[in-house]
Amino acid sequence: MNAIPLRWVPLLLATCALAPAQSVTYTNFIRQVQMPTAVQWDATVAATGSQLSSLAIDPGGARFELWTVKSSPLTSYLLDTKYVGSYVPMATVVIRSEDPYPTIPRTRADRPFYVDVTLSGLLSGATDPTASKSVTLLHYVQSYGTSGIGLNLDRTLATLLTQATVTTNGLQTLTYTVNSVPGSLRTKVRGEERFAVFSVADYQAPASQLASQFIQIWPVADGSVAGITQGMLIRFTVPQLTLTLNDLYPSSTTYAQVYKGNPVLGTTGTIVPGSALVINDTSPASRVLTLSGYDAVFPDDGRWTLELLTVTPFGTDRLAYLSFDIQRIISINNTAFSTSE
Repeated sequence: MNAIPLRWVPLLLATCALAPAQSVTYTNFIRQVQMPTAVQWDATVAATGSQLSSLAIDPGGARFELWTVKSSPLTSYLLDTKYVGSYVPMATVVIRSEDPYPTIPRTRADRPFYVDVTLSGLLSGATDPTASKSVTLLHYVQSYGTSGIGLNLDRTLATLLTQATVTTNGLQTLTYTVNSVPGSLRTKVRGEERFAVFSVADYQAPASQLASQFIQIWPVADGSVAGITQGMLIRFTVPQLTLTLNDLYPSSTTYAQVYKGNPVLGTTGTIVPGSALVINDTSPASRVLTLSGYDAVFPDDGRWTLELLTVTPFGTDRLAYLSFDIQRIISINNTAFSTSE
């Protein structure tokens, strides 16, 4: 490779501060790693903008890594990488899902996602260097376990699921209707899938990552209602309710509602006081709610339905439902008798 005759190389920054939660703060920095010496330089940067590189680019090229560090709990996230060389192709990887969360792509275990891989600068001439003619697309998968959220994850332990050689410039979109995170109960898997584009090794530099992005896969929520049972007859005072909510999606609103009559999907009812729960976080949440004193949501006697609903970027899902009867008015039949003499 020829040395790049520039002392400074512009480095573009993506938005990298995670959505703030309470007093949590994020520190962003760029790491420049020289090839093949592995000399590195770190520079703290703002969440958006551009900055010149701190080191000259050696003949072997350089890798730029964009990191953000969460203050509590202390967690580092590698958001993006770029490899710069004299004839190395350029690549971008963008993962899309139905969740518009702006920082780390995420989705639910039962939903699809899409991977856009864009390549430019690939050559095809007979005398062009081998490293300029193709790249390698790698697909990794890694589980967080039964209750993990990916903190301090060792990504070197990820499983390489597939790899492919790409020789064509332009955009390719890969569609994944189901995820590949390991787990026997497919609706409850949690983990991540990572897609990375690597250059081809040559005599001056090893194979280097040109671009990478991962998507987090979170489980499908479930829930139950205790205190009222299907077909129950309630007199005078409604019983205490216990709502058990598991694996609520990081962006969700969950509540219990009641309406007159038998269950009908899509019915808008009255929200039970104290049952509404809003989750705006980076990982799923589980809660247990206890409700009492909600008689006012039943103005009339008769058949009623209670539903436990959760609203996410993917729509509204019914976690549990049951029907019961309320009879608070007691009717007394009275027969009058008379006699005559």
